[in-house]
Amino acid sequence: MLFWHVPAPNEAMLISGSKRQSQDTQFRIVTGHGSFVVPVKQKARMLSLALQEAEIAEDCVTQQGIRLTVRAVCVFKVGDDAVSIANAARRFLSEQNQMQELVGRIFAGHLRSIIGGLTVEQIIRERSRVAQEVMAGSHGEMEKLGIVVDALQIQEIEDATGYINNLAAPHAAAVASQARIAQAKADQEASEREQQAAALKAEYERDTAIKRAGFLAETERSKAHAAQAGPLAQARATQEVIEEQTALAQRNAALTAQRLEAEVRRPADAEAYRKRTLAEADRDRVKFEADAGAYAERALAQAQADANAARAASLRDGNQELIAANRIVENLPALTDAAARGMAGADLTVLNGSDGVNQIAAGIASQGLAILRSLQHSAATSTAGASAADPNVNGRPTPRLPDRG
Repeated sequence: MLFWHVPAPNEAMLISGSKRQSQDTQFRIVTGHGSFVVPVKQKARMLSLALQEAEIAEDCVTQQGIRLTVRAVCVFKVGDDAVSIANAARRFLSEQNQMQELVGRIFAGHLRSIIGGLTVEQIIRERSRVAQEVMAGSHGEMEKLGIVVDALQIQEIEDATGYINNLAAPHAAAVASQARIAQAKADQEASEREQQAAALKAEYERDTAIKRAGFLAETERSKAHAAQAGPLAQARATQEVIEEQTALAQRNAALTAQRLEAEVRRPADAEAYRKRTLAEADRDRVKFEADAGAYAERALAQAQADANAARAASLRDGNQELIAANRIVENLPALTDAAARGMAGADLTVLNGSDGVNQIAAGIASQGLAILRSLQHSAATSTAGASAADPNVNGRPTPRLPDRG
């Protein structure tokens, strides 16, 4: 709109010619909103509220009489309140471009006065203190001008006499010495670390070479093992075949031994036992025949003798029982001989050997002798009866047959 004016956010619009006034000012201050400006009757002017910068480069003399060139920067702006805007408008509205130069001169004067009461060491070490004192000293003046200082920083201090350099020389020498010592220590540590690194590298290379050699050896062993796997497998297979053949041969040998045992040795042992048994039987038979013959001859001789005696007694005494006994006695040798010959020709198995033959022969002879004794006993009984009737037959006692039991 033609008669509607709106100031920028960093501007204050000053309207003069208006009847409405504030705080005893001859003009109306408008910020942050627009306002009507009546042409011819009113006039609107803009005052910048933007941040501005003033550079200061001033030769100063310290409390020690040492000349220093101090370079600083001051950041300021017109205050936002109506009083500050009114003060600044009255002083700088038509010459806003000279505001920086004027503020710089004011701060330069305060800077010279503040540095004149300080030593070089204080200025160097307490720059913030210098800036605070400069701002505090210029606060009243800046308030009259309607200016608010946001910051004041001392950027550089130049010393044409070399005082600062000389002041720093001992520290620089000490620092340089410490730097050289530190550098020497660093070089020593670097050398030690290089040596350690070289040792570690050599150790690593050695370990690597050993591992590589081990890997190569293991590879060669694997290759050799792989190359020998076929022959070894063939050898194991051959060995297993040989072991199986050996086991088969052993089983065949055992089977042959068992077959030999069953078919040859045992029949041979049986045949030998049979022959040995037959030989022992033949031996026992021959011995039995010999013993039977001898016994028969002895029994025959004894029977013959007993028969002769009985015959003599019976002929002498006329005893009929003795005559009958004599006849039996005469036949006894023949019976014994016949029994012996029958036993000699018989196919007998004698269990007790020669003892068994003797027992058989003795049994036959005993039977004959038993018959003879029975007859003798009968004859003796008859003779005893006759002797009781007539104790002397033909004038002598009746003879008795001898007992051969």
